[in-house]
Amino acid sequence: QGQLVESGGGLVQAGGSLRLSCIASGRTFGAHAMAWFRQAPGKEREFVSGINWAGGTTLYGNSVKDRFTISKEIAKNTVYLQMNRLKPEDTAVYYCAADIHSMRITTTRSDYDYWGQGTQVTVSS
Repeated sequence: QGQLVESGGGLVQAGGSLRLSCIASGRTFGAHAMAWFRQAPGKEREFVSGINWAGGTTLYGNSVKDRFTISKEIAKNTVYLQMNRLKPEDTAVYYCAADIHSMRITTTRSDYDYWGQGTQVTVSS
């Protein structure tokens, strides 16, 4: 079994920053790609950012491009999401996901094999 554990969420004012962390264990060690998704109340879960575990290629959703940065620390089996210039519309539960089959970063939820429990990010105006 694999496990992903997110942390770092919280309440922040608009314009502020947060850094999310996702620690992978078990079968998720073999993940080829890791990603962050988010889901706001009443909305579909959407792709935020992804990273190729081996090469470090990254991909961002249009709404977070130039504000968020995804990175990885292989020695700690950890993926980070640095979120700057946060906006109220960034408020959501943020989920970490792992794809253990493909190195290609996809924006499709069903391509990911493991999911974390989510961490709440709330941005006040």
